[in-house]
Amino acid sequence: MKILAIDTSNVVMGIALVEDDVVKGEITTNIKKDHSTRVMPAVQSLMKHCGVTPQELDLIAVARGPGSYTGVRIGVTIAKTLAWSLNIPIVGVSSLEVLAANGRYFSGAISPFFDARRGQIYTGLYRYNGTELECIKHDRIVLAEEWASELKARKEAVLFIGTDVALYKNIFQRHLGEYSHFAPAALQLPRPSELAFLGKKKEREDAHAFVPNYIRLAEAEAKWLAKQEGENKHGDGYSISIHDVK
Repeated sequence: MKILAIDTSNVVMGIALVEDDVVKGEITTNIKKDHSTRVMPAVQSLMKHCGVTPQELDLIAVARGPGSYTGVRIGVTIAKTLAWSLNIPIVGVSSLEVLAANGRYFSGAISPFFDARRGQIYTGLYRYNGTELECIKHDRIVLAEEWASELKARKEAVLFIGTDVALYKNIFQRHLGEYSHFAPAALQLPRPSELAFLGKKKEREDAHAFVPNYIRLAEAEAKWLAKQEGENKHGDGYSISIHDVK
């Protein structure tokens, strides 16, 4: 089985080509440049150098979020387009789960996270059970201080992974003390090959029905809906709740 994996959900852009249990190639960058102009050339270059044509692909795996609203949308749109045009299935994997996979040899809990601004982070809690990565607490957006307090109560070692570790390291150390552990720089970037292997085990989805997981609405969308709610409440008596919008 040949799997193309695409991750543009955050600052790190990753593309991988996996065949059965072999990583044929990976392209990973951690630079703040527009994914929209770089991802397709990266896909084409990787497949060319690996000697694989689009028609040989069996599955498209994509990081479905959470993360940057624009980044998630770019990766999902490209993945859906490829899956639809090639008439092959698509599978989505949590961007946090992909990152957590880097903690394979850590014996405690794993907390991957991305900065969500205003003191908030996208995070979840995972653990390896043998060779299987299990989710202990589902992905969420939460204040870093609140998350640190919740983890402190567990009284177990936690490995924090992510390129934004430096932003919140002091908070986690202050709350968890000796229970806090931080992944080295080489493990802070999500690996697109891990995305492929995780996706291989997930349920296949139809390209048309596939949806990303933003966890929260984009800020502009949320403001627009809030404005509409206010206008409706003062207008025709009908109001719309942000929570009603899927």
